[in-house]
Amino acid sequence: MEQARPRERADASASPSGAGATPARGDHTHGATAAAPLPAPREPRARPAVRRSSVREQVLRALRAALVSGELTPGEVYSAPVLGQRFGVSATPVREAMQQLALEGAVEVVLNRGFRVVERGARALAELAEVRALIEVPVVLRLARTVPAERWAELRPLAERTVLAASTGCPATYAEADRAFHRALLSLAGNAELVRIAEDLHRRSQWPPAPGQTGAGTRGHGELVADAAEHGALLDALAERDLDAVRRLVREHFASAEL
Repeated sequence: MEQARPRERADASASPSGAGATPARGDHTHGATAAAPLPAPREPRARPAVRRSSVREQVLRALRAALVSGELTPGEVYSAPVLGQRFGVSATPVREAMQQLALEGAVEVVLNRGFRVVERGARALAELAEVRALIEVPVVLRLARTVPAERWAELRPLAERTVLAASTGCPATYAEADRAFHRALLSLAGNAELVRIAEDLHRRSQWPPAPGQTGAGTRGHGELVADAAEHGALLDALAERDLDAVRRLVREHFASAEL
């Protein structure tokens, strides 16, 4: 036994050493340090979602605000390149946004020139108000019978926001807050198609009338404030389930949009 030990040491010293040594095929590696396994391939790190509105949508919002505020005059023709320079973008997103406004009836295409802002008279505004009333009055009356009072309280902040927007005297700022209030109110009916159609009619009623005519786009600071105050009065009537007051307030609210 004493003679075997030197031979074992000699055999061990003759074998390859180091962390990178690889045993010969068939050799036993009991007691040897196993090679570290290769690390699993790393999965590509998920990139954060890019949050940005398309240029077209930004231009569309800007054009809608310009329509409501009267910066785009009914009857006037505007070219996409000129508007592009105004907004600091190329003509392409402007043209695409204008095509959307043409579908909505706000402008019409003028071949080789651009887009003309549609002129609307008192009759067109009265027709819009009538259609809105036909759609929304029955819905709001039904909601008045079924929605609990605390749900109407949830709309108070939106009503107050319309008052704040009206105080600025800016028609575009008020128009956006006004639509948000009506959209939230009608959403309680649980009918997305109703909300979509009603908002389209509401938006169209906010466009300015032809020069010399009166309408939502020509209302001054005092008229905007009075219109906004009607939202709070409507919520009071809805919470009290005063159907007569609800019917009267909704009809008067639509009628005031023609002034």
